[in-house]
Amino acid sequence: MTDRKQELAANLAKVEERIAAACEAVGRRRDEVTLIVVTKTYPADDVRILSGLGVRHVAENRDQDAAPKAAECSDLSLSWHFVGQLQTNKVRSVVGYADVVQSIDRARLVTALSKEAVRAGREVGCLLQVALDAGEGGRGERGGVSPGGIEELADLVAGSEGLRLDGLMTVAPLTGAYAGRQQAAFERLMDLSTYVRRTHPAANMVSAGMSADLEQAVAAGATHVRVGSAVLGVRPGLG
Repeated sequence: MTDRKQELAANLAKVEERIAAACEAVGRRRDEVTLIVVTKTYPADDVRILSGLGVRHVAENRDQDAAPKAAECSDLSLSWHFVGQLQTNKVRSVVGYADVVQSIDRARLVTALSKEAVRAGREVGCLLQVALDAGEGGRGERGGVSPGGIEELADLVAGSEGLRLDGLMTVAPLTGAYAGRQQAAFERLMDLSTYVRRTHPAANMVSAGMSADLEQAVAAGATHVRVGSAVLGVRPGLG
């Protein structure tokens, strides 16, 4: 086993222990929570090692990095999640490899994704990115739709050809009422998920929590956690 493989295996084991302990603490089964490893800034070689260690879900946030990496790893049994803010001019490329786009936050993006998904003959899963720091009708500091805009956007995704409404995603906000209150933020996301599922019962995915706050996300009820640095190490500067 190479040094890098040993490092990743050890880090994965620690994250697995954290998720299992967090589930046990609130009476959830371990299989209720899916780990998504955020591989942004790391090479395809790491993705290949992670796949060999049993990882099945990986996430990227920049198409210029993700597209060649996904192509290089196309022989692997992986689900690719796009988690960054997505410009409409990148949609065609992202639809080529992403199984799920977790950053849906505006109607124009939904329209562009639907068009490209139909053209490519693919069904793309969609999560609405909820901005808990956004004013009514606005967008968050790191993208996302305000809670008041969720219903209309969910209906649009659900009615768009080539798209599948899978659920909701959030990033713990740095400003506003939920700043520094990760668990409260994730509990608010769960409340919004319950609301969305009244109309769209299959939209039961809740993506929340990262390396620093995955325990709070699990406690709140998240179905997916997005972990990067705790698995891959501290990221190099992006420049």
